[in-house]
Amino acid sequence: MGQRYSRQREKIYQTVLDSGEHPTAEMVYDRLKPEMSQLSLGTVYRNLRQLVREGQLREVDGPVVRFDGKTALHSHARCVSCGAVMDLDEIAYDRALDRQVGHGWQIMEHTLVFNGLCPDCVKKTTSLKGEKTYGTEGQQDGGQSVDRVCR
Repeated sequence: MGQRYSRQREKIYQTVLDSGEHPTAEMVYDRLKPEMSQLSLGTVYRNLRQLVREGQLREVDGPVVRFDGKTALHSHARCVSCGAVMDLDEIAYDRALDRQVGHGWQIMEHTLVFNGLCPDCVKKTTSLKGEKTYGTEGQQDGGQSVDRVCR
């Protein structure tokens, strides 16, 4: 680690690792705030970004940035309704794809993300007869926030 040890940074890092999901900065903050009353959301963001720079976490891009404790290259599935992200360990990272780009490009890595509906949102979608419930996380859809429909 490039920075000195910080109890806050360690707790933030451990929260991402222990979450079992790909939490947002807000999710990390909400989990830690009860035990760390002086913690601010800005501190969580700064520490998460530092952990990414140090290679201890990876960012998972999307409408809302999420953080991944698994730093090896791997694929994800992302729910277009609620924003949930899942590792797809059964789909191996294919370095051959990096070499196929050609045209003078030197590819360092690629990202493979499958976008769709998670099982929870599929259930909710089928229970809401005729109501459109997919879209980008937080996006307005027919006057109703997608986050409220699917969560």
